[in-house]
Amino acid sequence: MTAMKKTILSIALALPLAACATTASPGPVEVTRFHQSDSLAQLGQGSIFVVDAPGSDTAQEGSLELAPYKAAVARELTQLGYTESGRDDAKHQAEVRVERFVIEGESSRRGPVSVGVGGSTGGYRSGVGVGLGFNLGGGGSKDRLGTQIAVVIRDIASGSVLWEGRAKFDVDTESALAEPSASAAVVADALFREFPGGQGETIEVEVAP
Repeated sequence: MTAMKKTILSIALALPLAACATTASPGPVEVTRFHQSDSLAQLGQGSIFVVDAPGSDTAQEGSLELAPYKAAVARELTQLGYTESGRDDAKHQAEVRVERFVIEGESSRRGPVSVGVGGSTGGYRSGVGVGLGFNLGGGGSKDRLGTQIAVVIRDIASGSVLWEGRAKFDVDTESALAEPSASAAVVADALFREFPGGQGETIEVEVAP
């Protein structure tokens, strides 16, 4: 895999910058994406429906917390050339899964705080569902909040997966970027940078503090 660093525009920082002035900088967003070469011509066009990934927590509370991430994914997809539509009119489906978790400062132990947690993004050659070796160590004594988003774009007619990717980053719990709508904007922006991305390539997208 080839690693490279890019600078992410701080689209989430409509929130006051002063809120995170005294906190540690956010970690870079680590992004890995997979696609089939014969699917590239189908991507970035036509109608698409954004939905919770199969196996996600679709209880009322979980759905409400997942909403800003689905909205952020929809915004990025429309900027790429897709038209968001209802399920019945869509050619493609974007399945969104999100996990948020606390990384304790001293031990870096992981404790889930729940957001649409489900099983593997699954099923296709990428191996996204078996772990990608993201480093969330963070260090320091303060707790950090990790966010991971996984998206699968599927052709509805055939059921085949055309593209999938995962983005993960962590931030001080006191940062403005710990707020769901802000973290959603950051991870979605990073995930769809230079879409569809290199096959199996992991990149690091820097986040402005």
